[in-house]
Order: sequence, then structure tokens, then C-alpha cells
Amino acid sequence: MTLSRFYELVQDEFGEQFSEVILSDTRLDRLADQTPRQLIQAGEDPRVIWLAICQQLNVPAERWQGRNKTPRHAE
Repeated sequence: MTLSRFYELVQDEFGEQFSEVILSDTRLDRLADQTPRQLIQAGEDPRVIWLAICQQLNVPAERWQGRNKTPRHAE
């Protein structure tokens, strides 16, 4: 996963402002109790970080690959 895709997924899931809180303040239990920003700076794979965020913050599994942006027929 590219870093840009990682940031896109975080922002799509949590919104522009709350995503900044997630990245800076959320300590990921599964990844040495570090924040996503610290892990990125340390060179951790963004996909591993994203999945840890999803698991810790109870993001539904069907959104782990991102939200479906395809317009529905009625829209």
C-alpha cells in the first residue's frame, strides 16, 4: 500500500479533522503502543498500520479496503 492510499483510507473512514487525531494520538496496541505517525516515521508498512487501526477502532471488515465510492443506482 502506498502512503498516499493509507492517508486516503484514514481520511475517508474518519473524516478530515478526526483523521489527524487518529494519526497523532492513537496508540496502537498491536504495534508497540506507538502512534501511526511514529510508525510511519519508523518505516512500518502503511498496510500493517491501517489494519491495526481498523482492528483497534472496530472499523467494520467490509471497509478495510476502503468505502465503496461507486454511486448506487438510485443516487
